[in-house]
Amino acid sequence: MKTSLVRLAMFAGLLQLALLVPPAVAEPAATNGTEVKIDNFTFGPQRVTVRPGTTVTWINQDDIPHTVVSTSLAFRSKVLDTDDKFSFTFTTAGTFEYFCSLHPHMTGTIVVETSAGGGAVP
Repeated sequence: MKTSLVRLAMFAGLLQLALLVPPAVAEPAATNGTEVKIDNFTFGPQRVTVRPGTTVTWINQDDIPHTVVSTSLAFRSKVLDTDDKFSFTFTTAGTFEYFCSLHPHMTGTIVVETSAGGGAVP
């Protein structure tokens, strides 16, 4: 009888300890990239904010070709067919507007914040 009470007390103590210690949660993998989907004649998200050193990848999920061209000519993709990708690594802070040269009404913006988090340089 005494052994059963000791085992029960030990079990209760372990159960309390288990409830106090949060379960281990896997940390998300550190990524240094962001994706922009091209679909239905839009870039999504249309505005992305990143830090210097971030690679942005555009993926054409539309059934027609598109391009990604910065208005400052900082980057320019080839014509992207369905499922094609284009990547560009942003190394300097600033605001980078871009569009599809085949469908100029399609526009987007990448804002690269300063590394100190003080905002973007216009």
